[in-house]
Amino acid sequence: MPNIVDWVPLDHAAREPVKAGDLVSADAGGLPIYRVMALEEGRAWVATAQGAPVRAMPLSCFRWRGATG
Repeated sequence: MPNIVDWVPLDHAAREPVKAGDLVSADAGGLPIYRVMALEEGRAWVATAQGAPVRAMPLSCFRWRGATG
């Protein structure tokens, strides 16, 4: 069974709009979906899958965050 993710708008004005471990995307349920590995000065270090190369992207690229529990 595929993993289903509920998406919520990413609040860029929040003190911590995302944290390491969160799923983020430019489009709710769109591809690619990234996992945040670390944060640094307005950038998220992200990867598309476990073991995939990690790259830095501006947080402003993302509009959606996977909702938790």
